[in-house]
Amino acid sequence: MRILAIACLLSTFAPLPHAFAQSPPTPATKPCATPQYRQFDFWLGDWNVKNAAGKDVGTNHLVALHGGCVMQESWASPSGVTGSSLTGWDSSRKHWHQTWMDNGGNVLQLDGALVDGKMVLAGDTYDSGTRLTTSNRVTWIPLADGRVRQWWEQSADAGKTWTTAFDGYYSRQ
Repeated sequence: MRILAIACLLSTFAPLPHAFAQSPPTPATKPCATPQYRQFDFWLGDWNVKNAAGKDVGTNHLVALHGGCVMQESWASPSGVTGSSLTGWDSSRKHWHQTWMDNGGNVLQLDGALVDGKMVLAGDTYDSGTRLTTSNRVTWIPLADGRVRQWWEQSADAGKTWTTAFDGYYSRQ
């Protein structure tokens, strides 16, 4: 009787959209093995992060998930700020996407591409209290010494002028 009730309950759910109802990939087909999916691999790993003045500002842990299709970030700062992002190549729109969320309730959605060996992602945030839109541009730069520089810039005037919001240097743990 219980099995019949569960089967009836499950049959009431709508089928998944076509994009999600595909069969899982077989070992021979690796949908995320194309070069585009590997463009941001330089950021994978465990990192100690310092600002431009050399002060410790946090640690970051980045891993590849789901057959290399997704990169998951876990950030922690000495001041108690923690956050996570999911980043991946969007093959249908032909660009990179990142969604960041943190313990302050902040959400940042960025889109972009690899430009001259640097990953550049951008997106706007809107503050409903002040009714202001802020443009965000985050650039990850692999450095010759193996570090990665993350440079986050913001603009309150639709990109006419930019200020640095964060300038971090990632060194492998």
